[in-house]
Amino acid sequence: MKERIVVKIGSQILTRKDGTLDVTRMSALVDQIGELHKNNIEVILVSSGAVASGRSEIKPKTKLDTISARQLYASIGQVKLINRYSDLFRQQNIVCGQILATKEDFATRRHYLNQRNCMSVMLENKVIPIVNENDAISVNELMFTDNDELSGLVATMMDAKKLIILSNINGIYTGDPSKPESEILRIIEPKDNIESCIQSSKSSTGRGGMITKYNIARKVAEEGIEVIIANGRQDNILTDLIKSKEALSTRFVPAAKGTTSVKKWIAHSEGFTKGELHINEGAKEVLLGNKAVSLLPIGVTKIIGNFENDDIVRIIDESGKQIGIGRTAYSSEKAKEIIGKNNRKAIIHYDYLYIEK
Repeated sequence: MKERIVVKIGSQILTRKDGTLDVTRMSALVDQIGELHKNNIEVILVSSGAVASGRSEIKPKTKLDTISARQLYASIGQVKLINRYSDLFRQQNIVCGQILATKEDFATRRHYLNQRNCMSVMLENKVIPIVNENDAISVNELMFTDNDELSGLVATMMDAKKLIILSNINGIYTGDPSKPESEILRIIEPKDNIESCIQSSKSSTGRGGMITKYNIARKVAEEGIEVIIANGRQDNILTDLIKSKEALSTRFVPAAKGTTSVKKWIAHSEGFTKGELHINEGAKEVLLGNKAVSLLPIGVTKIIGNFENDDIVRIIDESGKQIGIGRTAYSSEKAKEIIGKNNRKAIIHYDYLYIEK
């Protein structure tokens, strides 16, 4: 079976300080991806850079608000970005294809499966999918935190073995990376908690920062996928990371057991929830036990929000803490009619239930 990896390249790697595309760096990374591709490794590329490259192409006639500016720059820059990738991959006799995603594409199971099928067909035909957020139509409430979040969703959706996040530093450090006393953390185990080490600053061209990368990496590793954070400006970084575990980077050790495809979707759907199911202590104890169980109406005490059947909802305990999320079998109106009652069909079946333990 072929090894499948997701590679995320940030804006700060692909653009120069003036916002123009760094074609030399792009070419070097494409060469490495091409080498992996020819060695039977399936690569899905999640690439930023559209907004940054579009900004250097046009001067708006009037001052634009943040969303309008982002839409304008992205619509121009995405064309420039994908054309450059297409030219570079063509030089290696490799075909690439574009996928522009929004949060809505992960919000329903149908859209999720359609998107997964599209990428699967591309990979089967030796086409490299190049994924980016569709910034031209995204608005604040529908935007990913950044492409780190998108890359995590793609990695879990496509059952990748590795997610490689290329940033402008070598990995996660014990303190400020610019200070000599700070050391790089080479391995992060599932039980390690190193949030206090991480700097909160963001890149000048992207929306994310190391805290976002850490949170995404932790969540993806919990799904059984190895995550690597490394410096995309380091020569031959991708091929070195695949060939050796000694390459300079921070590696998140994957959890021993991953979840099913459906539960991976549920687990990463927190941003799409439409309501809340409040449960009693008895239901909480059962859900947090070692057996896979469904959430029954008898354990639900309150419904908050308006949702339809198949929507994603939060599960809240008596103290107000979220203990999980799941796909409801009922609309909020129907659920309110049966809460607290016995001998009724589960509100959330265990196949569509993700409990945070």
